[in-house]
Amino acid sequence: MRIIRYVEDGIVKIGSISDDLYLCELDVRDAMDVFDQAQKAGQSALSYIVADRAGKEIKQVNWNELEIIIPLDAPEVWAAGVTYGRSKEARNYEATNGKLDALTFYDKVYDAVRPELFMKSTAARTVGPGQDVCIRNDSNWQVPEPELGLVLSSSGEIVGYIVGNDMSSRDIEGENPLYLPQAKVWRQSCSIGPAIRIAETVDNPYLLEMTLRIYRDGQLVVEESANTSQLKRTLEELVSFLVRDNVVFNGTVLLTGTCIVPPNQFTLVEHDLIEIEIESIGKLVNSVTKA
Repeated sequence: MRIIRYVEDGIVKIGSISDDLYLCELDVRDAMDVFDQAQKAGQSALSYIVADRAGKEIKQVNWNELEIIIPLDAPEVWAAGVTYGRSKEARNYEATNGKLDALTFYDKVYDAVRPELFMKSTAARTVGPGQDVCIRNDSNWQVPEPELGLVLSSSGEIVGYIVGNDMSSRDIEGENPLYLPQAKVWRQSCSIGPAIRIAETVDNPYLLEMTLRIYRDGQLVVEESANTSQLKRTLEELVSFLVRDNVVFNGTVLLTGTCIVPPNQFTLVEHDLIEIEIESIGKLVNSVTKA
């Protein structure tokens, strides 16, 4: 079961949608209200939704015909770095200009007790399905980073999963690690969506297939897949460090790192189309524009 936010007859609505695409409108103003009300009722989110759907109009829909928008306005989006071996390799390539002949801080954080966590975005900088993500004007090497996102309650509970795109300027980060905020944070540098998968309906979040496709002038130029089984750290471990001595707002999203990096010679250009798909969650599609 997933939660979506969509527009129907000019009205923004929250709905629950089953895997066989039966949609039911929810009587809430925000996606996180589902989890809050379920907790108050002493129910799981799934049980709350099943009870809410009883006696209501439920209609089968065509996903491609729905006007789906960003499923929640995450007050903050955080991200974890170097949580996959592929990410470590890519960061080392950037930091050493391709020499890869020395131990770097990326190697160290990959094996360290403390993970790399950083603030990625705010609601004002985050876009949803069908919206543009931006590339920086002062970077010549920019890529999307497909990531499994965790939707968190204010207590740090993982209540849902979402698809995330952590846009990255590889040349800026590679020039100096202190430039990480500029390599990661700018206008429309983060995308999440298209739905929130209720956490309890995912049998094993460490067995999710993830695929990145990039189209240029209508032609597929990048297609790569990976699996969350390659994640070095547990999801709970990442969350435990995020909530440590921190305020976590209801609806915060934590991106858990990337295991897909486009070829080193590739960089995004304006008008590219990015598709990031994670099984059972959905496909996040964004076009590229300049900041």
